[in-house]
Amino acid sequence: MSPYRFHLLFGFSIILTLLLQQPISHSLTQYPFQPNQCGEKCGAFQIPYPFHVNTSCGSLSDSFRLSCFNSTSLFLNIASQSYQILQFFTDGMLVDFPNSSSCREYNGLNSFGFQGNDYFGISTENILGLYDCEDSSLCKADCEKTLMHGCDGRAGGYPACCYPLSDRSAWRAGDGFPVFSQFGCRGFSCWVVPQGSITGRRGVKLEWAVPNNSSKATCAANAYIINATSVPSGLRCQCQDGFVGDGFAQGVGCFKSCVREGKDLHGEDCDKRRHSSKKVEILAGVLTSAFTIASLIALFCLLRRPIKSGNFDLDQTHIQSSILFSKASRTRLFTYHELEEATKGFEDAQKLVGGTKGTFYAGILEDGSHVAVHKVHCESERDLVQVLSRVELLSAVLHRSMARLLGCCIDSGYTPLVVYEYPVNGTLEEHLHHNKAQKIGLDWYKRLNIATETASFLAFLQYEISPPIFHHDLRSGCIFLDENFSIKIAGFGLLATSIGDGPLSVNNSDGSPFGRNDVCGLGVVLLEIIAGARQLDLPTIALEKIRNGKLEEIVDPLLYYHEQPRFHREQIEIVADLATRCLLFGGDGKLGMVDVARKLLHITKENVDGGSGREPALKETFSNSSLLQMISMSPDSIHVP
Repeated sequence: MSPYRFHLLFGFSIILTLLLQQPISHSLTQYPFQPNQCGEKCGAFQIPYPFHVNTSCGSLSDSFRLSCFNSTSLFLNIASQSYQILQFFTDGMLVDFPNSSSCREYNGLNSFGFQGNDYFGISTENILGLYDCEDSSLCKADCEKTLMHGCDGRAGGYPACCYPLSDRSAWRAGDGFPVFSQFGCRGFSCWVVPQGSITGRRGVKLEWAVPNNSSKATCAANAYIINATSVPSGLRCQCQDGFVGDGFAQGVGCFKSCVREGKDLHGEDCDKRRHSSKKVEILAGVLTSAFTIASLIALFCLLRRPIKSGNFDLDQTHIQSSILFSKASRTRLFTYHELEEATKGFEDAQKLVGGTKGTFYAGILEDGSHVAVHKVHCESERDLVQVLSRVELLSAVLHRSMARLLGCCIDSGYTPLVVYEYPVNGTLEEHLHHNKAQKIGLDWYKRLNIATETASFLAFLQYEISPPIFHHDLRSGCIFLDENFSIKIAGFGLLATSIGDGPLSVNNSDGSPFGRNDVCGLGVVLLEIIAGARQLDLPTIALEKIRNGKLEEIVDPLLYYHEQPRFHREQIEIVADLATRCLLFGGDGKLGMVDVARKLLHITKENVDGGSGREPALKETFSNSSLLQMISMSPDSIHVP
């Protein structure tokens, strides 16, 4: 294959990819709330759904009915108490203390008696200033940096003893403020720091939600479900990125949101274009279609030409001068020399993970950037073109769990080099197997989060991307970990030959090999997460131990299995059973990645409910049409149908 022919073919593939591909991005963005479907107001307040003043304005429940006093002040009535609303948020409202007629810097611990019900709960975003506490062990230095408003609305100072409810060490969702009497505290003030501000506003934030068994809690199109953090079994609807509204089918729903010429536009206004703009778009569309057809014809003719024998040789200077690649592609074209220097000549000491179709090497570029270089072994021109096409496809996936693909090198013959950004905490394999001295053991909480994020991301690729994307070569060495131990997946199988079902080093009971697909690969990773140290026959040994009820014999000693809380030991057993099912039923499609992700999400939520209180980085969400719309901001807000 001549250099000219390769460059032309590669250029056509880049052009077609850029013309035909749609951006793949699912990010979570908070939008301001919208007025309810009746457009009700009370003074300066626009009343958002599901709240209402008039009974004629439909809502999800009478619990969301408000009282408008003198057309200026808005009140929420719960039981026999009346709380004045100071500010609305997308997930709740800031209220004053009940029957408060004067502003006091500190209130008694019993002055705010409400703890929670099926619709409202005290938000974990509240920050307390505690007064005259005998035990200062609950005081948190970090939140003292928050500047609090005085009663006159001006900035006051820093609280003497500050405690954020999100800490949850002394307070949990459902507790009242009197719980702080056990620390000898006699009073408190409460504040909330609005998003984008460093100054707190006085009041108590209440979170609202709808019981998950409510038949009226149906989300609109282009919305997804999230769970409440402080209302047990409560949920809300939230519009996807690019849409605004209340998210409920019985509310205003979700409609498009856009910014044009510096202005925020909504709904039909986003579809309106000036006449001249339409002409330009039509002309561009015609030219694009014509160019695409011409490119396809030229590409077809090119592939029909006979291939002359000879050595494969690429001229790097010619490629770098190609406008098609350097101008249009979002991936960088590296030289073999700079990657060779970065990896110290691809020496064994730099090897991260190896395989039959490629090897990962750690490296540092001249600018100090840490990278992982995937050295892919191709056997033909067709393999090489397929690798480059798949690199372009993967570089278009915008997801926080995807390892950032920086670029590639194609001046090394049939061995293309794919370059990923390499996070600071290395690979999961290094931590589990202690391959390097600087790597530390992972506690069960981190391991469970890593497993959940991995399954969720793989399910996202398979159920949310069209056409679906499969990894085909999943292993712990391909799971990178960032500074927060959140995952970054790399090492995707780039060749069709890696897509087929190849055997693992373990057999079914009838002697047939397990299918090498993503579910089976995840099963092996789950066993490694439990067992830690690598064994060549780990699946065989693990399955035998699990089958014989001797799971504790394979659990990583660093997990201290017998010293774990009971619910952690139960979780380890459930994950071990899930890994077994992945290996037994993943190869024939009886168990899908969505099923694995759903089960792990259940366990992760139990981890939070069981007392961990920390949150894994499950930030990405699926669309409303997805089977995985339960994945949301954190385990506190996971809704599993």
